[in-house]
Amino acid sequence: MRTKLSMTALALAAGAAAQASFETLYTATSTAAVAAAAATAKTSSPTSNVKGKAFDRMVVIWLENTDYTMAAGDPNLAALAKQGIALSNYNAVTHPSEPNYAASIGGDYFGMDNDNFNFIPSNISSIVDLLEDKGISWGEYQEDMPYSGFEGFAWVNQQTKANDYVRKHNPAILYNSVTDNPTRLSQIKNLTQFYADLAADKLPQWMFITPNMTSDGHDTSVTVAGAWTKSFLTPLLNDKRFMKNTMVLITFDENHTYTLENRILAILLGDAIPSNLIGTTDSNFYDHYSEISTAEANWDLHTLGRYDVGANVFSFVGAKTGDKLRQWQTPDFSTVFLNYSYPGLLNSMNTAVPLPAPNISLTQNGRTVLPAIAEVWAEDQGNTPYTGALEIPDGAHLPVYSAAAANERWDGNGWNTWYSGVGGNRLGIRAWRASLIVCVMKLCV
Repeated sequence: MRTKLSMTALALAAGAAAQASFETLYTATSTAAVAAAAATAKTSSPTSNVKGKAFDRMVVIWLENTDYTMAAGDPNLAALAKQGIALSNYNAVTHPSEPNYAASIGGDYFGMDNDNFNFIPSNISSIVDLLEDKGISWGEYQEDMPYSGFEGFAWVNQQTKANDYVRKHNPAILYNSVTDNPTRLSQIKNLTQFYADLAADKLPQWMFITPNMTSDGHDTSVTVAGAWTKSFLTPLLNDKRFMKNTMVLITFDENHTYTLENRILAILLGDAIPSNLIGTTDSNFYDHYSEISTAEANWDLHTLGRYDVGANVFSFVGAKTGDKLRQWQTPDFSTVFLNYSYPGLLNSMNTAVPLPAPNISLTQNGRTVLPAIAEVWAEDQGNTPYTGALEIPDGAHLPVYSAAAANERWDGNGWNTWYSGVGGNRLGIRAWRASLIVCVMKLCV
């Protein structure tokens, strides 16, 4: 079922704004529409064998909404942690769910503070671009997604009507740079296809796995999430089709208690983990951007030029790639909660902030920004908050954009006077005087 949406498109480069129409495929959620779309939806399972410096396959599994102490105390997750490395200082980047998923593959969440039907415009790249540039296969597996490439807001259990698959927990589907490409769309699949790909020995080298709203603990508990995760992984950890120098990351999208710092449990395991590190704890600072930076370091990928560049690479990987761990410097981390979003184009309250450009001059351990990204954004280098620092902003410590003068801010129409945000940071943004409108819909049918 193809639903055509006509909307004002985001300007794709500095100084430009244009009316445009584009198609968003497969958004209808009625039973009949889903059945019709499923009959013609394409599924693809590309493979590759690009050797990494620390691992050859990266598997990311996200669970939902659990405080660190609750997750660490779950017996099933604790048992898995004993088989690998527990990351005791891993952090989500904001609340609620969707911006964390977006950030984990795109290097920013662009002010998003909601779980709406957000579209991240097609000039924003993701880890998909970086992987494909080096010929590394990728795929997503979404439990109970009704068919490959489904773009709808949600899909409920057809027998019980319980929450099942939700778009907000699917990072790649949020990016138009992915969904505008039919081949990429075909690589976003139901979890049942994981087992088909496993049986055919066609699993990709990079994959993101999202359990459904019951299995991930969102509508249940960490007990359910832990049991599902252990049940899912235990046979795989002894399966040679899965264990091919594989690193598995288990983590959560965010914590449950918004008034606490946004620290969450993360576990690394798999046959890529050095034997001397099994059963150990790594207390270095990591966040969701570390998922991108670790893949970049391992396969010597280019970068996105966003918060991925400054993110710490997981320690055991950095030991093999030469990436040095850094410690959070300023502001004092005791004042940093990472529990609400800074303004941005996808923010519910303040959308008058232009889209930030990646900093195409950044380098990290010899890795440079993807040339295709640099080409798109070369003329807009005044409008960037990215410096390659480990420290990341939040709603209390706002991004500082490179072109902000000491007495200026962007007010939605142009540069105006000083703006003092919470924590005293300036929100100064060099931007073009163009109308930038994003489609943020609660439901498309």
